[in-house]
Amino acid sequence: MTRLYIAEKPSLGRAIAAVLPRPHKNNNGYIEVGNGDIVTWCIGHLLEQVEPDAYDEKYKKWNLADLPIVPEQWQLSPRKSAKQQLAVVKKLCKQATDVVHAGDPDREGQLLVDEVIDYVKLAQSKKASMQRLLISDLNPAAVKRALGQLRSNRDFIPLSVSALARSRADWLYGMNMTRAYTLLGQKGGYRGVLSVGRVQTPVLGLVTRRDDEIANFVPKPFYELFALIPYQDMVIRAKWQPSEACQPWQDDDGRILNRKLCENVVSRIKGQPAEVSAAERKETRQAPPLPYSLSALQIDAAKRFGMSAADVLATCQSLYEKHKVITYPRSDSRYLPMDHYRQGGEVSQAIANTEPKLANAVSGADLSLKSKAWNDKKVDAHHAIIPTPKAVNPASLSANEQKIYQQIARQYLMQFYLAAVYSEAKLEFTIAGGLFIARGRQLMSPGWRQLLGRDDSQDGEADLADKVPPLTKGTMLVCQDGEIKDKMTEPPKAFTEATLLQAMTGIARFVSDQSLKKILRDTDGLGTEATRAGILDILFKRQLLMRQGKSIHATEAGRGLIYALPDEATYPDMTAHWEHQLQDMAEKKCAYKPFMDALEAQVHRLMTQVQTSEVPKSLMSLTSPEPFKGKKGGYAKKGGYKKGAGAKSSSGGRKASTGSKPKTAAKRTRKPQS
Repeated sequence: MTRLYIAEKPSLGRAIAAVLPRPHKNNNGYIEVGNGDIVTWCIGHLLEQVEPDAYDEKYKKWNLADLPIVPEQWQLSPRKSAKQQLAVVKKLCKQATDVVHAGDPDREGQLLVDEVIDYVKLAQSKKASMQRLLISDLNPAAVKRALGQLRSNRDFIPLSVSALARSRADWLYGMNMTRAYTLLGQKGGYRGVLSVGRVQTPVLGLVTRRDDEIANFVPKPFYELFALIPYQDMVIRAKWQPSEACQPWQDDDGRILNRKLCENVVSRIKGQPAEVSAAERKETRQAPPLPYSLSALQIDAAKRFGMSAADVLATCQSLYEKHKVITYPRSDSRYLPMDHYRQGGEVSQAIANTEPKLANAVSGADLSLKSKAWNDKKVDAHHAIIPTPKAVNPASLSANEQKIYQQIARQYLMQFYLAAVYSEAKLEFTIAGGLFIARGRQLMSPGWRQLLGRDDSQDGEADLADKVPPLTKGTMLVCQDGEIKDKMTEPPKAFTEATLLQAMTGIARFVSDQSLKKILRDTDGLGTEATRAGILDILFKRQLLMRQGKSIHATEAGRGLIYALPDEATYPDMTAHWEHQLQDMAEKKCAYKPFMDALEAQVHRLMTQVQTSEVPKSLMSLTSPEPFKGKKGGYAKKGGYKKGAGAKSSSGGRKASTGSKPKTAAKRTRKPQS
């Protein structure tokens, strides 16, 4: 009896083999272990969607009349660089008596191995008994634990179907829309590819609309009014709360737009009795933030270190695969299984040895504490990113690796610290019939906040002792005067990498359909944890986005494309609907066929609109792109794209391929990502 383990990549395969019986025999593309079992691996995706011309030769030439391209029978073909390894896997599958799926613990990792199993035509009996190995930590102890917790691969069929639907939908939508709008742009004289995807285009739309808001912003004056109330050796500043009668002089955000109104209130309250109509003092607790998901880590690293999302992901992969000091990084979870709680001591010691700067944080941790992060019900295939019990010499880590490890480790240690405790106070004053409120907040016990390494005064918290004294209801004071603060409304800030990532993880704030806001889940977002970095990267390489310092803006071509597209393609609503249905598919609440049928109908309608319309004005006279000099993908010399590298698409599924270009674009293509 021979068991075959199929890992997603060689590093994972070697980690599995390392804990299996010795001696080991290394062969070309697989490892044979002491008991006769075999460990092999994929190299990312061994298979890819075929080019459109594989379905019909006529698709080699881009032609508006040929759209939409809708495969009747979807086809996969071996990647050129992976043919040899695919042959190895196929041969081993025939020889094995049972098979273990060891793809990464996410939606695409499930599909990646499943599609190989289908392609090599694994016997139905073996397929029915196939088991699933879920590994999120490459250290031997963790791999051994995972090997003792094998599950039936059948449990994960819905996850695979969901990934397959995402992959095909991205191909269908991206392929047709990219060809259509590139051809429209070509008619207008643009000599580049105007790529469209159900994720990348709403991201471009977010940036374009933010740029327009900034460009069209007209500042307006507004005013704030404070009553100045002396008490002992201090002055209480209580802010005026306008009544409903003042609404005609306020904007939608409640800001006061009329200075004379404020001046009138000042004249009425000056020298008048100020009665404390309500007094409240309470203690509040702030629990430690949860451990990191990939997006949460990318956002914090962008704010703290100015690192791009792509750099953070690459650094995490190195810490995970090369150094084995963190768990699986492409995670969208911020929770931990109880099983990991028992490792607190080992992990903490590893942190102290790997990052000496956190030695004091480790010594101050109370390992008997249990934060809300430890929750089996909120953990499925993978959990939050945390350090492993393995320590390495700090000198072996690069500067970026040290920064990211420190962030992950500090966030983990916070789970063993008490909540931060604040004292909050509020006084309501009635002066000449008007309501004025003074608020204060003071940090009493820092708890986990002591690990932040910065002064809490940066949070702008008022000192209660100086600002809001402990008065009781009914206390009578006198309003000495009123103070008017002249202010100006400010335009929204341009997106940065951090704020754009935050926007991508919070679709609900940006959708235009109010009914959709109600059904969106907290976990819905533009793209996936593993793909958001790639989405941004591709928009920069295709010169649809550009950086100006830390700010991110749309280019002329990016704006032109957004203005040309129908709204449904540029807002997050559509992809939010997709993600909602794909998640339901993974949870057996939604079927594959209705989802794909609806998408095909949408693509047919969109192509008809393009074919029957004139070239949009926004695509006329665009400046053609400059050559992109990056090593991986970008603009080719003739204005098209080179073929890009990377195992996973920006949609979380397989990369779609644009096929051959018209003569005005480069001969080789880069696959459009969602």
